[in-house]
Amino acid sequence: MNKRPTKRMSLRSHIAFAGFCVFLLLLIGNLFWIQIIHGEEYRLKAERNQLSDTVINAHRGTIYDSNMKVIAQSASAWLVYINPSKITTDEQKTLLIDCFTEMFGLDRETVEKKVDRKESGYEKIIGQIDNAQKEKLSEFISGHKDQKLSTIVGIDPDTKRYYPLGSFASTVVGFTGSEDTGRAGLELKYNTELTGQAGRIITAKNALAGAMPNDYETTFDARQGYSLVLTVNEVIQYYLEQQLAQAIEETDAKYAYGIVMDVKTGAILGMSTKPDYDLNSPYTISSNKVLEELEKIEDETEKSSVKQEAQFAQWRNRTVSDSYEPGSVFKVFVAAAALEEGVMTPQTQYTCTGQIQVANYFQHCFHNTAHGTQTVAQALPNSCNTFFITMGQRMGKETFFKYFEAFGFTEKTGIDLPSEAAPVAGRTYYDVDHLGIAELSSASFGQTFQATPIQMITAVASIGNGGKLMTPYIVAKVLDENGNIVSETKPIVRRQVISEKTASLVAGYMEEVVISGTAKNAYVAGYHISGKTGTSEKLTVKGQDIASFAGFAPSNDPRIAVLIAVDEPQGVTTGGAVAAPIAGRIFENILAYLNVDPQYSDEEMASTTVTAPNLIGEDSSTVKSKASGFTVKVVGGGETVISQMPSANQPMPKGGIIVVYTEENAARQTATVPKLIGLTMSEANRAAVNAGFNIKISGTTQSGGEVHSYNQSIQEGTPAEQGTIITVYFKSDVNVSD
Repeated sequence: MNKRPTKRMSLRSHIAFAGFCVFLLLLIGNLFWIQIIHGEEYRLKAERNQLSDTVINAHRGTIYDSNMKVIAQSASAWLVYINPSKITTDEQKTLLIDCFTEMFGLDRETVEKKVDRKESGYEKIIGQIDNAQKEKLSEFISGHKDQKLSTIVGIDPDTKRYYPLGSFASTVVGFTGSEDTGRAGLELKYNTELTGQAGRIITAKNALAGAMPNDYETTFDARQGYSLVLTVNEVIQYYLEQQLAQAIEETDAKYAYGIVMDVKTGAILGMSTKPDYDLNSPYTISSNKVLEELEKIEDETEKSSVKQEAQFAQWRNRTVSDSYEPGSVFKVFVAAAALEEGVMTPQTQYTCTGQIQVANYFQHCFHNTAHGTQTVAQALPNSCNTFFITMGQRMGKETFFKYFEAFGFTEKTGIDLPSEAAPVAGRTYYDVDHLGIAELSSASFGQTFQATPIQMITAVASIGNGGKLMTPYIVAKVLDENGNIVSETKPIVRRQVISEKTASLVAGYMEEVVISGTAKNAYVAGYHISGKTGTSEKLTVKGQDIASFAGFAPSNDPRIAVLIAVDEPQGVTTGGAVAAPIAGRIFENILAYLNVDPQYSDEEMASTTVTAPNLIGEDSSTVKSKASGFTVKVVGGGETVISQMPSANQPMPKGGIIVVYTEENAARQTATVPKLIGLTMSEANRAAVNAGFNIKISGTTQSGGEVHSYNQSIQEGTPAEQGTIITVYFKSDVNVSD
């Protein structure tokens, strides 16, 4: 007979069933929570525990100059990491901390924090170490096998950026940070193109977090970044940097910067700001002046702040990021606008009394000079303020501003470099609605507004380019890893600012500025150079000036434009005395490098150079009569001349010295180079010949006591072979005050 369940048994079964249902609901809820709500999170955690994902950094693209000379490149390096969860003893911990701080110079506290992260399976210690450092670390790990450091420390492939030419074009090229990303210059501007695509190595791990066999490994190769081919030419850049560095040394200026541009295309052939820095150690201060100032600061916080400011200052490309009052260089654009509009003609005359009334005050020419009656062709070499004020007033503000805008002074140039300063109406220039009579008059001779150096040279080049304003650029091509062209920059004409006829007329006036005007110190015998100087007082630093020059050459078929600015020169501060000589030396070197043949006038040929005769093979007893007009020194007892110094057909001064050798093993005759600075041409030539040397005259060759030498290619006291030709640079300090 079946017994019926008691009430107690029934209650128990109901409670058990209810409990089971609750358990089942909790289980289902937990599964829902794990799989649905946090499913993705736990899936990723599982993958992290089961897979090792190692990033393979891509090689950054190479940066080349226009002749494919490497400026920046990436090379293989190594990255060190640790797995803190594998550290089981204090001895392991101490060994690693000591090793990393001593071997790599890392901060001890930072390393300790990484080592102590027991829950972490990966902590980067340092990247971009070279092979020697990697081998040293490997030896350390092998030397402590008993501590099983190889299970804790890992070394992966990495890349490191190198700059073989050091400080070459540093403010243009820029540099990369610790994560191989661009921090400044082209490295920043083209960071996306240069970076490439990282690769990965994905490896399965066993239960003990060890690597599984290669069958469980998948590799995704890294793709190298694109490379850049610049328009910058290594040789032209070298000449530019050399002369800017010398300018700072000679004038004790704060900065000197310059640009060399292809007139017809807008391509940048050279661009530099001095002082600059070594791209391989960008955080190291290069300026001795700044280092001396830092040494004087005792407070560490203040010192750190000043140092950081100095670092940003040395990275700054002032040719595109800084603006300044251009001063009298701007007069070429006023002349061009006035002639283009017919407000002035080549025959228009104006009488300068040294001053002109503008509203309620008088505006003066430099040093209150009264230039008398003159045409536009004479006003530009004289840099006559009052004449150009008159030009501006006759044009009126609407016409003046039309050309101010057309020459590009109200917009960025669009150059492919970062941080180009943007003109701002009301701050860097007056717009047409706020261009009163006083502002118009001052702007007509280059004051009361600011422009960047890149704006100035682009505008000046347009006059040499038949009135066409170009977009400047510095990257010629982008290449893939196989050298194929991804993109290529084509010259862009922004607009026709003035006619070819007007441009040619103004170019001729600018050539006269170099021949006889304020830019005479930019003169180079044999080359036709058009240019204009400027001197402007800095608005931010009272009593300090910026001396500048801008021009192009050859005047009759322009190829290159050059802009030079010297910021806060000490002593003589005018553009004609400071910037023009630098420009002259740059023109001389670059035009010769570009194989632009000099075209000497009869006067230049007669006053500067002759050609060394070929004396090889001549009888030693009669060689002096064969070289009439030269001083000949015979070395050796042989009967026939077998070599000579200088060599045949080399340009040399009249009355120079030729040393001839009549024996194969005769010792080369040497002497000490004398001081050739601070002399007239005849004095310098005589001093050189007396010491056994020849001189090549460079710079202005105007006769009279106003011209004197200020530099020589081989320094005083240097031993050199007799007969050597020493370039001696001459300039004038008379009528160059602008």
